[in-house]
Amino acid sequence: MAPLQQPDVRNKLLAGLSPKDFACLRPALRIEGMQLRQVLIPAHSSIEVVYFPEEGFVSITADGASGRVEIGLVGREGVVGAGPILLGDDRSPHTHFVQTAGHMLSIDAKVLRAAVERLPSLRRLIHRYIQAQHVQTAQTAFANARGTTPTRLARWLLMCHDRIDGDMVTVTQDFMSFMLGVERPGVTAALRTLEKGGFVRKRRGSVEVLDREGLLDCAGDSYGGAEVEYARLIEGRSEPID
Repeated sequence: MAPLQQPDVRNKLLAGLSPKDFACLRPALRIEGMQLRQVLIPAHSSIEVVYFPEEGFVSITADGASGRVEIGLVGREGVVGAGPILLGDDRSPHTHFVQTAGHMLSIDAKVLRAAVERLPSLRRLIHRYIQAQHVQTAQTAFANARGTTPTRLARWLLMCHDRIDGDMVTVTQDFMSFMLGVERPGVTAALRTLEKGGFVRKRRGSVEVLDREGLLDCAGDSYGGAEVEYARLIEGRSEPID
């Protein structure tokens, strides 16, 4: 297999590294598939490997006796598992699993930790991403506390749409119910509202985004804050990622 080249990398963190920093990581990066519902990091388990999604994305969930609720999404804009590793811990209380299949670049956690200790620019970039992820989690808490089910669903579909190619979000109503922590009839009614507005089209096992601007209006201030922070922290821009 030909050596991995930085211009071919789709993960935005890896693509944004200096050539020197990327060259230091490249020998340790492995291309792996991401299988639907594959658990990358079980809750409360030692993190041995860190993942940079290239295609597809990962859900971060809080699990309890009453069920599981999604608290974060990571796609090709980020990295899965780096937070605890680089902040002096070796595990997370949350489950990280593949929500949309694709492929990723993986690296042993101890290798990434050593590289971050040697390379200040790499450390700065990943620490800034960890901050952006914290903002996303806080925005999720705000949306869950203040948003209606249609508002929360619009935000969630926008976040999924940000992390895919095209407009088709592969998801079932049962899974949306599961991720949003809402009974299925509530999700069905919210999806009907979005469809009636012409924002989406419900298909078997998927939802097609028809009108992103309409979804943005529906989501209101539940969406955008975390995206603006990512653009500021990672890309040095004042506007969110397209």
